[in-house]
Amino acid sequence: MEVSRIRYWLGVLLVFLAAFCFALKGVLIKLAYQYQIDALSLLTLRLLFALPFYIGIAVYQRKREPVAPLTLREWLWLFFLGITGYYLASYFNFIGLVYISASLERILLFTYPTFVLMMNAVSRKRGISRLQWGALALTYLGILIAFAPHIQFGNQHNVLLGAFWVILSGLVYAVYLVGSDSMIARVGSQRFTCYALIAATIPVFIHYLIRNGFALLNYPAPVYGLTTIMAVFVTVVPTFMIAEGIKRIGSANASLVASIGPVFTIVLASGLLGEKITALQLLGTAFVLAGVSLIGWKGKKM
Repeated sequence: MEVSRIRYWLGVLLVFLAAFCFALKGVLIKLAYQYQIDALSLLTLRLLFALPFYIGIAVYQRKREPVAPLTLREWLWLFFLGITGYYLASYFNFIGLVYISASLERILLFTYPTFVLMMNAVSRKRGISRLQWGALALTYLGILIAFAPHIQFGNQHNVLLGAFWVILSGLVYAVYLVGSDSMIARVGSQRFTCYALIAATIPVFIHYLIRNGFALLNYPAPVYGLTTIMAVFVTVVPTFMIAEGIKRIGSANASLVASIGPVFTIVLASGLLGEKITALQLLGTAFVLAGVSLIGWKGKKM
C-alpha cells in the first residue's frame, strides 16, 4: 500500500515538474525574439538540438523492447501526426508569440482540451453532456475575460492576429492528440514521441532551407543558449516526465495537475519579462483552469 502511494505521488511530482518546464516555453521564446530571430528559425534550432536525444532514446527503446515492424500506412500516419503536433502546432504557436504576451499565449493555448472534447464527441458519436457544455462555457468565458483588457486598451500590437495563431495551434495540437491514440497503443508513448519528433524535424528543416538557406550559424550566442535550454528542458525532459507521470496516475489526473501550467507562465512572464499581471487576467485564468479541470475530471468518468 505504501509503495503504491509513493508511486502515485511520484507521478504527481513528475507531471507537476513537466508543467513547469512546459510553462517556460513562451518565456524563452519571448527572450529569444529580442535577438531578431524569426519563428521558423527558432523552431528549427529547437528541434535540431532536441533531435539527438530522441534518436538515442528511440534506438535504446528499439533494442530494449522490440515491436513488430510498422506497415507503410502506419509510418505515413505517424509521419502525419509528427508534422501536425511538432511542426504545424509548434510553428503556429511560435508565430503567435511574436504578437502577444507569454502569459496570454498560455491561457489561449488551453483551448486545446475543449477541442479534444468536441473532436472525440464527433468521431465517437457521443453527445456532449450538460456538465461538459458547462465546462466549455466556463473555459471560453475565462478566455474572454483574460483577453478583453488587451483589446480594450490596445496595449499589444496585432493581438487579434496573435490570438488567431495560438488558438489555431491549439486546434492543430488537438488533432494530433486525438489521432495519436492508436499509434501510442501500437508502439508505446515514449517510442511514439521519439518517432513523431524525428518525423517533424525533417520538413521543418526543409522549410527552413527553402526560406533562409544555410544561415543557422549566424545568430547571436544567446540564441543558441536559449534554444538549447528549450530543446532539453522544455522539450525532451518534460515529454518523458509527462509520459511517466501518466503511466503512474492516469491521463485524467495528469491533465488536472498539468492545468497549473498557465499559472506558472504568468508568474514567470511577470518576473522574467516584466509582463503586467491584471486582476482580470487572474480571474480569466481561474475560469479557464476550472473549465479544463472539469473536462479532465469528466473525461475520467466516461
